[in-house]
Amino acid sequence: MTSPNPTSVYPLDGYDKLIFLKPFIKAPNIEVGDYTYFDDRRNGPENFEEYNVLYNYDFSKVKLVIGKFCAIAAETKFIMTGDHKLDGFSTFPFPIFQKGWESVYDIANLPVKGDIVVGNDVWFGYDSFIKGGVTIGNGTIIAAKSVVVKDVPAYSIVAGNPAKVVKMRFDDSTIERLQNISWWDWPIKKINKHLSLISDLDIDKLEEIS
Repeated sequence: MTSPNPTSVYPLDGYDKLIFLKPFIKAPNIEVGDYTYFDDRRNGPENFEEYNVLYNYDFSKVKLVIGKFCAIAAETKFIMTGDHKLDGFSTFPFPIFQKGWESVYDIANLPVKGDIVVGNDVWFGYDSFIKGGVTIGNGTIIAAKSVVVKDVPAYSIVAGNPAKVVKMRFDDSTIERLQNISWWDWPIKKINKHLSLISDLDIDKLEEIS
């Protein structure tokens, strides 16, 4: 069995609205793993950094880290920063307009929520919204139009605004075993060989070959 090249620009023949995201990333504070894809028919998937990673300014101190084998639907947005000053009477960001206002305070020193860290094999539904400082565990499903404002446990399904855990995909023991197996870190030849097990529900067999 062969597999697509993770550096492919458009991995689906004849379809240019889906990309493997990693080859398109330019910002030094964004990291994306192999085979993670983004599908967008309206803005064009190659514009992910412009339309889907918001407020990623040059002075940004945070990172966006997305693991391998993630599926990102159109209109998914990651909010990198954009926090305003809260310890004063006004939250208006005077310094960004320069012309003397920059002397009021150093906007680069505003507190930030922290990095956005996404695990592996995560599925983002259409128009999901991820706030800064959030960690999303492996194997998670983010329902369409969810607003994720706090950490999400591995192999959970979350939905709503703010997003809450609707259910866990598997029991605690199975989740622990899947985390230990970490199939996404296997060599691609091994993944290819055992795709049927990865796509099935026999944890014992999957564990045997891990």
